[in-house]
Amino acid sequence: MAPVPIEPRPSDSSRFRSHTIAATTEGVVDFEVPGAGKPCKTWYRLRGNLTYGGRPLVCLHGGPGVGHDYLESLEDLSISYNIPVVLYDQLGTGRSTHLPEKKGDAKFWTIGLFLAELDNLLRHLGIHQNYDLYGNSWGGMLGAEHAILGPKGLNRLIIADAPANIHNWVRAANKLRKELPEDVQAVLQKHEDDKTTDSPEYERAVQVFYQRHVCRVNPWPKEVQRSFQNIKDDPTVYHTMNGPSEFHVVGSLKEWSILQDLPKIDVPTLLINGRYDEATDEVVEPYFQKIKRVKWVTFEQSSHMPHVEERSRFMEVVSHFLRSETMRC
Repeated sequence: MAPVPIEPRPSDSSRFRSHTIAATTEGVVDFEVPGAGKPCKTWYRLRGNLTYGGRPLVCLHGGPGVGHDYLESLEDLSISYNIPVVLYDQLGTGRSTHLPEKKGDAKFWTIGLFLAELDNLLRHLGIHQNYDLYGNSWGGMLGAEHAILGPKGLNRLIIADAPANIHNWVRAANKLRKELPEDVQAVLQKHEDDKTTDSPEYERAVQVFYQRHVCRVNPWPKEVQRSFQNIKDDPTVYHTMNGPSEFHVVGSLKEWSILQDLPKIDVPTLLINGRYDEATDEVVEPYFQKIKRVKWVTFEQSSHMPHVEERSRFMEVVSHFLRSETMRC
């Protein structure tokens, strides 16, 4: 494959300065899962103080199955803005219980499972009556699903880089795919047709797409690398619910849509995407059109991870949204 000219951009994390020291607490929560066949636990990490800090922000990672690692920069909100931040690994990934024996079991790996896990964590931490929610990519989909249920304790919602409909997502991703070098496209198509998407050659071709539309920082920060390693180590959840790549969605989410239910979201919502995001404007726009109180911010130098690619500005935008008493839309 021909080399793809991508201008390297260093992470701007060095420009972000800490002003306070926030305590870190790690733990696990027992999670009773019917049909799991064994005890399950959800691993979490709290940065900040739930008693003396502001309203906690619970963060939902993407994938499904990527793990919390690439969201670690969100702890800046605790360090500099005194907002307690909760990161956790969803069932099947990272430090939470793995169930590789459930690979391919679409009846087990459901949105309802992950909604139940979130509720279980909120109650364990004692914050179910007062919290904010952030979701990136699949996490944004999950956050929206949670919000439409009208939980009384949810104050503010952030939907970052997430589709409202998988058909729109795949259509937009394939438009971006057509902009890749022809030899890269040929490799992708060949292995998808041959059902050999576990090939290293296919993975290298997918990486070309990811460097353009998932994270444009070069090289990828270690926490981002760890999240993608999570999928390699255990692809159970990602392959069952999504498929082998972002634009080849053949898993149980392939027909997912939340379009009809978006008007049920009645909390102030911040919608985020990046100018080079695989979650293009057409992908995220339904949230803007259908949610009652929503503000949309596009990060001009980012793709799918503005919390990494434009870290300082991202924290300023998010902290202002979470701390402001009113929101104009």
